[in-house]
Amino acid sequence: MRSNIDLETKRELIEWLDAKRRHILQQVEAMDPVDRRRSLLPSGWTPLGLVRHLTLDVERFWFRAVMGGERVDLPKGYEGWTTPPDQSDAEVFEQYTRECQRVSVVLEPMSLDSAPVWWPDGDGAPPYGSLREVILHVLVETATHAGQLDICRELVDGGQRLVLDEPG
Repeated sequence: MRSNIDLETKRELIEWLDAKRRHILQQVEAMDPVDRRRSLLPSGWTPLGLVRHLTLDVERFWFRAVMGGERVDLPKGYEGWTTPPDQSDAEVFEQYTRECQRVSVVLEPMSLDSAPVWWPDGDGAPPYGSLREVILHVLVETATHAGQLDICRELVDGGQRLVLDEPG
């Protein structure tokens, strides 16, 4: 039986994650469509590719596959970071939104102490042992990528999500 404290903690963690998910979408949607598919970094990732990475390599992988044990299509290598030329921006945003909604259904019956049920190595152990740890990992990864998008956005169009007052 789940305690009220665990339920409240889980709700708060998901609310924080939802806020970061919205941050991601807001920053990329605010960019010009050309800039969404343009890389500003030597690694080659693009803002739209980052949304696909969060969709496939993060949300789908950690929540539906690792925690839920669902057999889902997962990208190989760098594939999750790339956006197929024939996939529209709207489709990428919708895919991320749908994946996050599916995750909510998967997580609903789980307690924060639920253990992962699948790991791709087969014989190796996942680096996180509970839903609590997985949510925290995904929250940190999503927040980190949101910060990267803040920088990309400011570089491409000067848009700032947080404007600091000038000193003095």
